Amino acid sequence: MRLKGQVAIITGAASGIGLAACERFLEEGAKVVLADFNEQEGMKQTEKLRAKGYDPYFISVDVANKKSVDRLVKETTMQYGKIDILINNAGITDDATLLKMASDQFDRVLDVNVKGIFHCTQAVVPIMMERGRGKIINTSSVSGVYGNFGQTNYAASKAAIVGMTKTWAKEFGRKGINVNAVAPGFTMTAMVKKMPEKVIEKMAANVALEKLGKPRDIANAYLFLASDEADYVHGHVLHVDGGIMM
Repeated sequence: MRLKGQVAIITGAASGIGLAACERFLEEGAKVVLADFNEQEGMKQTEKLRAKGYDPYFISVDVANKKSVDRLVKETTMQYGKIDILINNAGITDDATLLKMASDQFDRVLDVNVKGIFHCTQAVVPIMMERGRGKIINTSSVSGVYGNFGQTNYAASKAAIVGMTKTWAKEFGRKGINVNAVAPGFTMTAMVKKMPEKVIEKMAANVALEKLGKPRDIANAYLFLASDEADYVHGHVLHVDGGIMM
């Protein structure tokens, strides 16, 4: 098992890519903390995973709130005594074109997608530094690299994550902490499945592989970067997008 005995916090873990990552990490022997704002869904998914024979641990968190994040990290260390891996997966969208976007729409997305990653990483890094090792994986997006119509706030947040990833790679590499990012492309999450079939087909047509990714595809990228196999991968943004960026 590639992550046997390692402790991983995965934010935004109650659905989509985060949930797929939880299951993938559990399969590989990790002790996983499902962290999510949606307590009801988080508990529901935790019980489903336990029914499959795994033993995840759920903690409700608002990543935009520093006190909530500090409680997440404190409870995790009390439960497991360490933190080896942080997957900063939590994120939201609130789309509108620039001229129609309200200031609070912009702020809300930046608070979760950028400040949330800042809070989580700042809280976890001292624990990793004490042990001289750790893996931090941040979730960006292809939208943060080439932009996307109607997503000024989301694209800005995901571009910021690339900058933070590279900055933290410079700051913490000497401390034994690997910092990388994953930039997913169009992925078949529950939200995407609700879209009209014609819209999904158009999205897939823009991908070189002519299909959308699955949450498990992104989870596999997280797994690689969290594993010992990626010990010399640092400050990198891994595109998992089916070739849309070619």
